[in-house]
Amino acid sequence: MTDSTLLVADDHPLFRAALIQVLHERFPQFRTLEAASAATLGEALQEHSEIELVLLDLAMPGARGFSSLLHVRGEYPQVPVVVISSNEHPRVIRRAQQFGAAGFIPKSSSAEDMGKAIQAVLDGELSFPHTDVESSQADAELAARLAQLTPQQFRVLMCLADGLLNKQIAHELGLAENTVKVHVTAILKKLECYSRTQAAVLVKSLEPESGI
Repeated sequence: MTDSTLLVADDHPLFRAALIQVLHERFPQFRTLEAASAATLGEALQEHSEIELVLLDLAMPGARGFSSLLHVRGEYPQVPVVVISSNEHPRVIRRAQQFGAAGFIPKSSSAEDMGKAIQAVLDGELSFPHTDVESSQADAELAARLAQLTPQQFRVLMCLADGLLNKQIAHELGLAENTVKVHVTAILKKLECYSRTQAAVLVKSLEPESGI
């Protein structure tokens, strides 16, 4: 029988090691895996069906703000995600909740508070710091539109946001160029965008606002 596993996705080795130490001490029944980028996060989830929780830093290579959170929630809806971030702005916390996170842990939290929050999510609860920021209708609509994309379409969208041409996207994702064209057409329709540039701007809105 495969051991239940917690996945720590963060590109800072020291913080990753510290968090894994907390997990080993407080949740010895779980194995831990590590990922240091959006790409290795995706690979780990694909290869390890036993993952029961993802602890996710928003600022990793290959991620655009909340893009990794939305990708995991879209492709693995059964796996809860707890965002762990040094950006504790109330707006960021609220957006994480609206985009499907099960919890939010500031990196400044004590080991005890981290453990309590993780346990709550493992128990099926939500765990967020208190915030007076109201939910955003725009974020709700954005999340709903992005939820229509298939996992492959989401990957193509991230490539679009990086300014890649269809031929480059095909090479990057191992697809036929015509398949990429079909995906781009479907993406623009689902997101109600008239151009690739408009779709890229939409992805840009997933990043924290300047000053936050």
